[in-house]
Amino acid sequence: MTDVENALPVASRADLRRSIASTQDAYIASIPKVELHIHIEGIISADLKWKFSQRNNQTILNPRTGQPFASLAELRDSHDTLKPRAGNRMDNTEETLSFFEAYYGGFEVLKTKEDYYELAMEYYEHADEMNVRYAEIFFDPQGHTRVGTSWETMMQGFREATWDAEQILNVKSKWIMCFLRDESPESAMRHYEAALPYRDVIVGVGLDSNEVGRPAELFEEVFVRARKDGFRITAHCDVGTPYPLDHIRQVACSIAGTGADRIDHGLNAAGDAELMALIKEKGLGMTICPWSYIRHQPMDKVFERIRALFDAGIVISIASDDPAFMEDTWVWENLLVVKKYCGFTNLEIQKLAENAIKMSWAKEEVKSHLLELLYGIEPGT
Repeated sequence: MTDVENALPVASRADLRRSIASTQDAYIASIPKVELHIHIEGIISADLKWKFSQRNNQTILNPRTGQPFASLAELRDSHDTLKPRAGNRMDNTEETLSFFEAYYGGFEVLKTKEDYYELAMEYYEHADEMNVRYAEIFFDPQGHTRVGTSWETMMQGFREATWDAEQILNVKSKWIMCFLRDESPESAMRHYEAALPYRDVIVGVGLDSNEVGRPAELFEEVFVRARKDGFRITAHCDVGTPYPLDHIRQVACSIAGTGADRIDHGLNAAGDAELMALIKEKGLGMTICPWSYIRHQPMDKVFERIRALFDAGIVISIASDDPAFMEDTWVWENLLVVKKYCGFTNLEIQKLAENAIKMSWAKEEVKSHLLELLYGIEPGT
């Protein structure tokens, strides 16, 4: 059987989601959290798409039929990843197609600075509710410019929200500009250069979108440039059989001359003792998003690998990924599910929170303050 045939069936995933929704955990609720893997486009729910499209007098087309969605209810149904379907699961090809259709469909509805501001504030308000006190937020500028959005429209909205979130909600943040793997290295460089006036809010560069056949080394020139200019570097190494370990090795060892500062996903490394030792030796942090993986991979394998990375002393943090397309699961739900299925104690949850703080690219005074808050909360048992 393939991994996806062993992955958690949709009905079981729905049961798990309901169980997690009813879970109370006073310690996880109380600790200050740092979010290092959240795509701003990955929070654009059907409701947000509808809100922005109605305000901007747009129609939203169904990518499968080419016909406009007639109502919010119809749009919501198209985003429902837990409804019953033939075989009670989708294969990886169908899941990936559906994800990217919904994900990139969100770019179409963002037209004004107000849209970008409200999108960012939607995240910050969720973050505040979960006691996230610092976040590094991914955004995909190529996806926005190719539908006609200007850098000024996008970044002014994000800038103003960044300021307001810190002043009003006490949620500090920076942004990570991701290059789309399925776009050209030349496009990545053009967008990198266009981003330079916004260095006050952009702390690093990353690499995301469909990884198949698109190793990180294709983008070496822009990574070298970014490192020279003082940006931090990360890259997605996705989870599952299509993604070779060599992609993780490139990110860990060679891109930008010496390797990235962090790895996003990369759970496959847990099956290779030499690669795990290398990641540990280099002190590379890994951003781990459990709910993202159980949609494609066997649950027992996912949590065994997360536990193996943690027990090996690799610096991992737990994060959200794309909540709107992953059953509305945020860092809160991901911490709950990893605690349950990895058997983490509160002391180990404290270590995960500490990891996220230390591997972040926040200023040292921000890290020190967050660590003080974290250590001031008794983990208990």
